[in-house]
This record gives sequence, C-alpha cells and structure tokens, in this order.
Amino acid sequence: MGFNLFICRINYQILLFLYQIFIGLYPLAAKILGWVNPKAKLWHTGRKEILKQIADALASNTKRVIWMHCASLGEFEQGRPVLEGLQKNDPNYSILLTFFSPSGYEVHKNYSGADFVFYLPMDSEKNAQQFLTIVNPSLAIFVKYEFWHYYLTGLQKRQIPTILIAGIFRKDQLFFKWYGRFYKNILHCFSAIFVQDQRSQSLLHSIGINNEVYLGGDTRFDRVIEIANAFSPIDPIAHFCNNSLVLVAGSTWFQDDETIAHFEKANPHIKFIIAPHDITHQRLQNCLTLYKNAVLYSDYVQGLNNSTQNFNTLIIDNVGMLSKLYHYASISYIGGGFGADGIHNCLEAAVHYKPVLFGPVYDKYIEAVGLIEAGGAVSIKDALDFESVAKNLCSNEVSRHAMGQIAGDFVHAHKGASAKIIRYIQENRLLTS
Repeated sequence: MGFNLFICRINYQILLFLYQIFIGLYPLAAKILGWVNPKAKLWHTGRKEILKQIADALASNTKRVIWMHCASLGEFEQGRPVLEGLQKNDPNYSILLTFFSPSGYEVHKNYSGADFVFYLPMDSEKNAQQFLTIVNPSLAIFVKYEFWHYYLTGLQKRQIPTILIAGIFRKDQLFFKWYGRFYKNILHCFSAIFVQDQRSQSLLHSIGINNEVYLGGDTRFDRVIEIANAFSPIDPIAHFCNNSLVLVAGSTWFQDDETIAHFEKANPHIKFIIAPHDITHQRLQNCLTLYKNAVLYSDYVQGLNNSTQNFNTLIIDNVGMLSKLYHYASISYIGGGFGADGIHNCLEAAVHYKPVLFGPVYDKYIEAVGLIEAGGAVSIKDALDFESVAKNLCSNEVSRHAMGQIAGDFVHAHKGASAKIIRYIQENRLLTS
C-alpha cells in the first residue's frame, strides 16, 4: 500500500511538472506561430498586459461578480442560456466572460450580455492568484471542459463556489487512467458538476467523484430552441429558395463539399446553400471550383435585381447566418464528419424540424448518436451513400417530413438543462452566501 501511494505521488509530480512545461511553452509557441498563423497571433497579442486590462476595467465595478469561462464559440453557446438566466434573476451582479480561444473572443468581445469580456490569462500560479484577487468572483462557471489547474485550485482555496456545466466525459480521458491522479484531483475542485449523460456520471463515480455530480443534460438544446424561436426572415435567401427543394450544408470542410458536389451537378433543379466552416478567400474559391453552378452570397445580393439566374448554389461568405439558414432547408447537412474532430452542431438544424445528414465521424457527440437512434439523422460514409440518401429524401416528401418531425421532437424533448442549473444555484444560495 505504501509503495502504491509512493508511485501515485511520483506520477502526480511528473504530471504537474509536464503541465508546468506545457503552460510555459504554449504562449511561446503561439508567439512564434503568430508570424504565419492569424489565429495564433490573435491569441498572443490579445493577452498582452491582459491582467492590467482586467484590473483597469474592474477598478470602478461596485457589484459582485459572476465569472463564466468558455474555451471557444461552441462552449459559449452552451453557457449562454445559463448566463442570461442568471443575469435576469440576479441583475445586481456583474458578469465577467472569458475565452481561451480567439474564435470565441473575437466574435463575442462586444457581447452585450456581459459587463466584461476578456481573454483568460494563461494558467499559472502567479496569473491565477492575480486574476482571482482582481476579480474576486462570487461564483465561477466553467463550460464543458477547460480544466485549468491553478485557477481551479485557487478557487477552491478561496472557497468560491465553482461549477462545471454541460460536462461530457469519455473513458479514454486522462482522468480515468491509472496515472491520472493529477487530473482527477482537479475535478475535486468543483463544488458541483453537471454532466450531459449517464455515462459521464458513471465514469466520475468510478474514480470517486461522487458528491455533487448531477445529470443535467446539454444546455445547447435550450440555446438552439431560443434561436429558432427568435427567427427572422432573410429576404435574399427566401428569394433564392423560391419554394424549391433546398439542401443547406453548414460548417462544411473540403471533404464535405467533395461529397455533395457531384449530387449538386446532377440535380440542377434543387437549390443548394453551402456555408463553409472557413470563409478565407482560398476556401471560398475552392467551393466555387467544386460547385459548378455557384455564386457567392455577397455577389448574389448585389445582383439581386438581375432576373437571369444561371446558378443553383449559394456559397455563404459571411459569419453568423447559419442558424437561420436551416429554416429554409428541405434537407440539412452538417459538416466536419470526415475529419478527426467530427461534426459541428447538428442541433441547429434539427430544431427547425429538418432531416439531418452528416459524415461518419460523430460518435463523440451524444446528441448526434441520439438523433440517429431516434430516426432524425443519417450518417453517410461517402459520396455514393450521400447521393442515395439525399435522392431518396428529395423524392419522398412523406419520409422527409417524418424524419424532420423526429429531429425537431428530439430537440424539444431534451430542453431544460439551463433551468436545472439555475435552480441549483438558487436553491443552494450560491449567489447569496
């Protein structure tokens, strides 16, 4: 027993040492990569004198602070319903929102639902102590993941209530390895953990994380329902669709477009709306090359009064429109399923009661698994499979509508996660202690 304890302590110290190396090298790597990578440059430059920026911004703040941290854009969308619910219920608190990634911060740095929006300073003992001293949050909320050792241990030492929401855990994560004590200890820093599914709850129980672990569900269901309920028409899109059969493909990568392009060329009577995940000039040109009868959305809008339309495909060259585009779909396709990271948000399409298609890499996303099991989504393995499924749905209106109904019902059946979390915070008086 003593030997095993010794080995555990050695492993803990090794992992802590490796973690310290990581947090030391990451900013240096971002600085170097910034010469060739715009995202890395934003990550580096956005953190220059970041603690001073935060201190200056909060210097005149007289309210207590609720701090929410998100890795990026997707996590923000999961946290947003909870943040806005707390803001509505407790207007006497200031909201601080932090991001790790530029893709979250740059889009929402002017988000009106928060009083302060910043990059999170890189995790270190010194940075965490300074940050927590400046902010002195009454409540800290981490979304889905982002397990920063010094921030979380610092919050625990200061006895600041800290909750994880929309957590999702898998057996292959370091928490569940025999050498994962360092990471398992981080989980003990949370006052409460809200997980998306029973599997995650069971995994946490298996390593002794028993108290305050709740099956809360996924707050994204609440968010996509909010977005769908607030839908407002996009006149140029409605004009383009003109009561035709429409396939909307969102967050596509090159392999997704290769999969769809042959079907597009063979079906000029169907309208296609393609929203690439990346809208750099090169990526848009790739789309225009693949889709032979295509036009950029911005060019289409400029030439809207031109009655001659010899194209059936719109390439969306802006950010922020996608969630509304699915409203116009007869069939929806979610990109990313041919890459290692898997598909993007399929709930944005399903909430509009549309059949959902995506590639073969989706097993990490329980909502995608659930949609397939319910019958509201289909995973396709290649271009021929896509053509077969899409052709069947286009030609069979009854099947198309039935599948769409299942998809929409699936989303609405899983709403309520945000209310559970807010109720927990209220009932446990986390904002009044």
